[in-house]
Amino acid sequence: MAKRSKGRPVDGILLLNKPHGISSNKALQQAKGAYFAQKAGHTGALDPLATGMLPICFGEATKFTQFLLDTDKTYVVRAKLGERTTTSDSDGEIVSTKDVNVTLEQLIKEIAAFVGESDQYPSMYSALKYQGRPLYKYAREGIEVPRKCRKINVFSLTFDEFDEQRNEIQMTAHVSKGTYIRTIVDDLGENLGCGAHVIMLHRTAVGQYPADKMVSLDEVEALLAKAKSEEIVLSTYLDALLLPIDTALVDLPVVEITKAQGSVFSHGQAVELPIALPDGSIKVLADGVFIGTGEANANGHLKVKRGLASQQDDYVKPE
Repeated sequence: MAKRSKGRPVDGILLLNKPHGISSNKALQQAKGAYFAQKAGHTGALDPLATGMLPICFGEATKFTQFLLDTDKTYVVRAKLGERTTTSDSDGEIVSTKDVNVTLEQLIKEIAAFVGESDQYPSMYSALKYQGRPLYKYAREGIEVPRKCRKINVFSLTFDEFDEQRNEIQMTAHVSKGTYIRTIVDDLGENLGCGAHVIMLHRTAVGQYPADKMVSLDEVEALLAKAKSEEIVLSTYLDALLLPIDTALVDLPVVEITKAQGSVFSHGQAVELPIALPDGSIKVLADGVFIGTGEANANGHLKVKRGLASQQDDYVKPE
């Protein structure tokens, strides 16, 4: 007998404003518990020090997390000049202290130099894995392991503020996936000759998702309590916060098919269409309803890449 899933089936994406001081997984588990969801996952971990947008995917949305992992991100970062730390942020130990003799012109020039494509080595305090273990576990043991250099793209890095009394600067960074802001700040400090580390990091955007759609864990709990006090279905207010699954796929080309073709598609059979299909992943709509992602097979026909189980319920096998 199959084991019954704990929780309720809920599908959609919550733009959680992760608080300071907890891990992304802890934030995920709290959100999942509030929704009493059967299945949930986050897209793109934030360090405990960091705050801001952490998309939580529930149910069927977990099939499309990679699209959010692969998209660009925007951050507001504040850095302390004159001190370098083991982790390149304020959670680490200070390893060097130097006087700060930086002019505004020099600062602006060095910040602008980071814009564009470059190579970056991941921090030893990242969640990337080496031989099955996260790098940060090796770092905590004082072990340095090989790391592969990766291509990153800093689309923009704007200078926002320089507090000369505190030796603090603030910047806004729009970057490609996999970019470590801590590493940029550490490199900037070295280029300025004084060292630097992150003291505040806030993610304001993931792809096209707007900051004003974010909600905090406190707001989620307050809405849950409101539903309880009104003696209505607990999910009433919470489910209204969820964004549709296909909002994660705004950058994909779209192909529209009929409901009958959608039934065939959803059950793994290729659909022949009178159009040439684009390369790569395609967002598929059947009568205007999102039913999954597809791609062209060897014959140029539309086949399933990631389908929604909910679309299989009304399927009638063609004769």
